[in-house]
Amino acid sequence: MANFGPKSALALAALGAVLVGQAQTQAAPVNRYDGTWSVLIITESGTCDRAYRYALRIKNGVVYYDGEAGIDVSGRVSPSGQVQVSLKRGDQGASGSGRLSGTTGLGTWSGKSSTSQCSGQWQAERRSTN
Repeated sequence: MANFGPKSALALAALGAVLVGQAQTQAAPVNRYDGTWSVLIITESGTCDRAYRYALRIKNGVVYYDGEAGIDVSGRVSPSGQVQVSLKRGDQGASGSGRLSGTTGLGTWSGKSSTSQCSGQWQAERRSTN
């Protein structure tokens, strides 16, 4: 995983993209998008680094990230594949939305800190269903 410096923080916060964090365990039906995903975060506007790739997990429609602690994430994937994620780390925050379909996904993200703003797109590929 890349260092969480000033430029990379917004992109990670964006998705970290789409699918990140320590989520609470909830009783919910199994979501057909559950499993591990590789997410590529691409910066199209702003001073964030150009691209990042993260391994993320969805369980019961809730987004998880097993990386660096200190990131507050709120995110879900609906049974139809709609993705909504927001996260925060210190003064940095971002949100992402889009759609998963089968074994791929696409969407957009935007984020800001006290000194900069960035935005772009994300692309996801399913790696496993467990």
